[in-house]
Amino acid sequence: MSRIGYAVIAALVVLVLVGGSALFTVQQTEQVLVTQFGQPIRVITKPGLHVKIPLVQTVISFDRRLLEYPVNSEEVILGDQRRLIVDSFTMFRITDPLRYYQAVGPTEEGIRARLNSVVSSSLRRVLGNEQLLNVLSSSRGRIMGLIRDQVNAEMTNFGVAIEDVRIRRADLPEENTQAILTRMQSERQRVAAQARAEGAEGSARIRADADRERTVLLAQARATADELRGKGEAEAIAIYADAFQRDDAFFKLWRTLQAYRDAFASGASRLVLTPGDDFLKLLREGPAPSLAPATAK
Repeated sequence: MSRIGYAVIAALVVLVLVGGSALFTVQQTEQVLVTQFGQPIRVITKPGLHVKIPLVQTVISFDRRLLEYPVNSEEVILGDQRRLIVDSFTMFRITDPLRYYQAVGPTEEGIRARLNSVVSSSLRRVLGNEQLLNVLSSSRGRIMGLIRDQVNAEMTNFGVAIEDVRIRRADLPEENTQAILTRMQSERQRVAAQARAEGAEGSARIRADADRERTVLLAQARATADELRGKGEAEAIAIYADAFQRDDAFFKLWRTLQAYRDAFASGASRLVLTPGDDFLKLLREGPAPSLAPATAK
């Protein structure tokens, strides 16, 4: 092959290389800043194939997706002088590649260092006005909204939009944790003791009411029983009196037999009497003639 042929091939290779370096692709997850000798020329946010001047212009790519930056754990003093170790993270997005490049350069390291300082300052400033209970309750969303707004306002000049700032973990220092646990235990014990005292008071009140009702019911029952017993005894006396008046001899006989029955029913009774004792009169003389059984004729 002649020198002209080699020259043509070399020219074609150079042309291909130069033409290839003049084309570049912007992905949907990217946004591009084109610089010329270090000076920004244009910003490209539309995905697709684009052209630049080879060897003169440089393409710097920035991620347009939501980015996360974890902030280092730090100790914060709250408004009630409690100490809290806060572990947070920040979600941000690059919205202005040109301003971003002018502020921190082409890499993410510069913005991360700046974010660490701004988020840390905002955390201390906002949490310094809040109570521990607010940080650990549903008020945390409001607190994080204040921190996010402050950080976003400071980071606007860097071409960055702060989407969210969140506390991943909030722990008490070890020395404070034990003190708070002890205080919580004492509070629980106090509440338990109060509940027991109130329960004992209620129990005593219920027992007293029950005893009072029992006493009243027993007294009423005794009164009713005595009344019924008195009526019964009065009726019995009236019946005995009526029977006695109808047949005096029979009544005496019947009462004497009852006395014998009560005295000798057990079979183990012993009586020491004289033969002429009135108690044995019925046994000695028998019933009165009017009560004696009729003899057969």
